[in-house]
Amino acid sequence: MSVALIILAAGQGTRMNSDTPKVLHRLAGAPLLVHAMKAGAALAPDRTVVVAGTGAEAVGAAARDWDPEVQVVVQAEQLGTAHAVAQARAALEGFSGDIIMLYGDTPFVTPETLERMQAARAHHAVVVLGFEAADPARYGRLVMAGEVLERIVEFKDADAATRAITLCNSGVVCADAATLWSLIDAVGNDNAAGEYYLTDIVGIARAQGLSATAVTCPEAETLGVNTRADLAAAEAAFQARARAQALEDGVTLTAPETVFFAHDTVIGRDAVIEPNVIFGPGVTVESGAILRAFSHLEGCHVSAGATVGPFARLRPGAELAENVHVGNFVEIKNAQLAEGAKVNHLSYIGDADVGARTNVGAGTITCNYDGVFKHRTTIGADAFIGSDTMLVAPVTVGDRAMTATGAVITEDVPAGAMAIARARQVTKPGLAEKFMKRLKALKAKGH
Repeated sequence: MSVALIILAAGQGTRMNSDTPKVLHRLAGAPLLVHAMKAGAALAPDRTVVVAGTGAEAVGAAARDWDPEVQVVVQAEQLGTAHAVAQARAALEGFSGDIIMLYGDTPFVTPETLERMQAARAHHAVVVLGFEAADPARYGRLVMAGEVLERIVEFKDADAATRAITLCNSGVVCADAATLWSLIDAVGNDNAAGEYYLTDIVGIARAQGLSATAVTCPEAETLGVNTRADLAAAEAAFQARARAQALEDGVTLTAPETVFFAHDTVIGRDAVIEPNVIFGPGVTVESGAILRAFSHLEGCHVSAGATVGPFARLRPGAELAENVHVGNFVEIKNAQLAEGAKVNHLSYIGDADVGARTNVGAGTITCNYDGVFKHRTTIGADAFIGSDTMLVAPVTVGDRAMTATGAVITEDVPAGAMAIARARQVTKPGLAEKFMKRLKALKAKGH
């Protein structure tokens, strides 16, 4: 059965106390909204519609950045969840499969749970996602009769017996398109808030003789983010799961609680990650690589057998081939290091290509930016870059070439050549003592 997604992302999120729309606050390096989109994307939906409201332009941009095909509609007035769903109707015109409603501030619902909801939809007109709550608090209760969901009762409307029910409503719903729009049309706003509630469709469906049921998931999947404290709790939950998964996948974490993953981090088996390594989005680390302590990686690829750190920074576009060594206080940005290349100390390599087995000495900088444009440095294979070399791009150093320590390289260096580009040393006997004596005399006079 084909499926479409409606992701509700219109809420202001006043309890976040932020100018940023709630669904754009980041969890593991990605907006909350993206986590919901990723879960739904596993179902290969025919269409995805994000219903934006507060900060609609920014929400739409974030959604399209993740999925250029997503459709974004705007709920100009926040009149309830059923009203929000109704805003997606035109965008889904002509679609006749199942529709799943997700929430942009609920990041942990899994693709497996959504698949079970869609499987249940084959036998029921409406499927609601529920969970057994450790503390039901003020959640809406799911009133079941066997497998049949009879109604959803909001806490404020529940009697004592209903409040004793621990099966609670997550808000996630699945229904086929024709049934959904028919039920939405029947939802009224005769309630204290004067809003149109999506939960009302269950009672309406039952009144029309249609069947409804609930699929359950662990409570942790239904965690919604409404406050900064919720966001911190969600981050902790994500990291705990990511660390556990990495260990299960055969990754060595010497101090798991100090390692922070992004939502899309990929680590190969037998990789070793030392304490206090931080991953931004877009990182792949292959099997057997070693990431030493206090390194930060984002938007990069580390091949098998490579060693990074300690105290290294890999920025977007860094590509490390097999057995590359990147050492302490080295920064790599938009650069490719071929097999066996070494940049071991105190260097910046940006917008560059470094050949196989080349050694880059301490304090080397590729001077890639002229204030307006970025320029590229190319270093061949088996080259030796002397310590404290400034490579003023665009410049090429050939295979097996060398640069002298302290050189400022502004012209190409042919293969096999040595480039020496520094002033000749001049030594003045006794001048240091005379110079210091003069300075001290000036200081004594108050200068």
